[in-house]
Amino acid sequence: MLSFWEKILFSLVILATAGAFIYPVYLRIQILRRGRPEMRGGAFWRRMGDTLAKVFLQKCTLKRERVFTGFMHVFIFYGALTFDTMTVNHTLEGYFDKFYLFGQTGFGLLFSFIVDLFAVLVVIGAAFFAFRRFIVRPKAYRTTLFDSALIYILLVIVTLSYLYFEAFAIAAHPETARWSILGKYLSAGLTGLPAGTLAAHFKISWWLHVLIVFGFIAYVPHSKYFHMFTGPVNVFFRNPDSRRELQPIDIEKAEVFGTEKALDLTWKDYLDAFACMECGRCQDVCPAFASGKPLSPKMIIFNLENHLLVQRRNLAPGKRDDLPPLFPDVHAEGEIWTCTTCGACQHVCPVEIEHIRKIVGVRQSEVLMQSRFPQELNAFFRNMESNSNPWGIGFSKRADWTEGLDVPVMAERGSTEYLLWVGCAGSFDEHGIEIAKAMVTILKKAGLDFAILGAEEKCCGDSARRLGQEYLFQTLAAENIGLFAKYQVKKIITFCPHGFNTFKNEYPKLRGLLPDIPEKEQARLAEIEVIPHVALIEPLLKDGRIAVRLKGAARMTYHDSCYYGRHNGMIAEPRRIIAALAPGAFRELKNNREHSFCCGAGGGLMWTEESLGRRINHLRTEEVIASGAEVAATSCPFCLNMLTDGLKDKEKGDIKVKDLAQLVADSLA
Repeated sequence: MLSFWEKILFSLVILATAGAFIYPVYLRIQILRRGRPEMRGGAFWRRMGDTLAKVFLQKCTLKRERVFTGFMHVFIFYGALTFDTMTVNHTLEGYFDKFYLFGQTGFGLLFSFIVDLFAVLVVIGAAFFAFRRFIVRPKAYRTTLFDSALIYILLVIVTLSYLYFEAFAIAAHPETARWSILGKYLSAGLTGLPAGTLAAHFKISWWLHVLIVFGFIAYVPHSKYFHMFTGPVNVFFRNPDSRRELQPIDIEKAEVFGTEKALDLTWKDYLDAFACMECGRCQDVCPAFASGKPLSPKMIIFNLENHLLVQRRNLAPGKRDDLPPLFPDVHAEGEIWTCTTCGACQHVCPVEIEHIRKIVGVRQSEVLMQSRFPQELNAFFRNMESNSNPWGIGFSKRADWTEGLDVPVMAERGSTEYLLWVGCAGSFDEHGIEIAKAMVTILKKAGLDFAILGAEEKCCGDSARRLGQEYLFQTLAAENIGLFAKYQVKKIITFCPHGFNTFKNEYPKLRGLLPDIPEKEQARLAEIEVIPHVALIEPLLKDGRIAVRLKGAARMTYHDSCYYGRHNGMIAEPRRIIAALAPGAFRELKNNREHSFCCGAGGGLMWTEESLGRRINHLRTEEVIASGAEVAATSCPFCLNMLTDGLKDKEKGDIKVKDLAQLVADSLA
């Protein structure tokens, strides 16, 4: 097809394109190499299978949040794969006359139809996204507008230039039509043109299409379109548990606590930044952003990527002092201290970006290295350090709520089948105490052998950890783990999702970091069965260990706590409990199950002042009111408090808020 000199020129174009593509990729790889090491291997085939399924079945974009948008992305994704295949064909066609990648096979006929089909679908997809971004203009899309416009234009002109080429290719060589629909239609009006004109347009269109495609390829590493390469890699190296657990700091050996500067981040954090699609799904579901606060999970990642690229020359050993701090140069106070760690951002992210640990990492640096944090946390940290609870109430009063209830205590019993973990809310908070009493009633009714730690119990440390006080968290953990060892605890019942998550997922990760705890006892942590109260009550009802009287026709809804539902998959159990209590009277909230909307208390924000924007619990309370429910069931002391306060603020105190344990205890037959 090409003359000798044209082939030389074409070869130079290929080399220039390869260089233009490879160099920025090389720079990003060099940046990745500067990140702190982190093990993300293991289970290779499972990871590979999950990644291929997520990418090629487009499970990453076909989600509930944006179903129609997901289909448009499918059009462009598979259109890109199709045209990439044709680019290979065009490249080889330049060297080998009348070359066709699939020969005279049946698939070759089908592929010619597929190319034309996706030519239409890609244009539709690009037009849809252009309309969304530049006409509808949702907040999630308000970044890199020029980059987006250029990508949409390139997608369209690549498609149109291909159709230009295909029409003249078929007009000049009818045997290449195969099952092409558009090509046949467009070439029909060209058959009367002179052979020389057809041949000239055939070559011009070939060169035009190839140059546009190669120009697009050269631009990709500089654009958000690069996520087509980094996204699948990021999915492969994902940690499915990252939104519910934080990696511990080795307090004795670490030179830096948290992430003060970019060099304190790992290579996976850098990869997260390069994998971002800028789709804004994380921003759409973020309760802080929805309530008018400065935090946008998308901008956390977007700004980090820009920072890495700008500072790439300083991302080298010995140049740490030349790097500006992440806070406040990259992340602002209103971003770092308004995250509830609800995990909604990570749940909807198509490429599995891990936002939470980056935010908490900056908190750790601010608290442990700079002693800078919201003023109201002074009292919180002081109370936790002195009395191991947020209220600062003395240890001796931790079991005062049990007066007259005959609740067994571990110090007296020595050992029991179950340790009922009461927690700080259950010990000192008005509403939490009612939940604790309800649990005691249920456990006694079921005839279970249990006891509490009483005055020996300490806070689990969840809030301290998510507020950045890792040292305090590990101190509390060591004391609690010592108690577990002392009483040979095998099963723990919790009625606080934060305590459940901490014992189940985070304490076992401290193995090797607690010098005062024997290694044998640290290893045994993973063997302790941690049972959330909803997962205990549901089978007790099912097996007939306890029975309830059916409630009246009161309309009931349920608020999924982030740390039971989204983080740990406790979705079905609460609904089965409600079905046993009030069959037929249940109403789901607008945002429910794994898509639940945070109450606003997570991430330690229960103990801060919510001074920016609207109150998050007000947004959730509005959903409760809109449901028409008379009773809002919860499964978390924090959530119960936040919804109760929100309903009072909305002058809807007639809507009752109760924990599932309370509802069951009140209905025991």
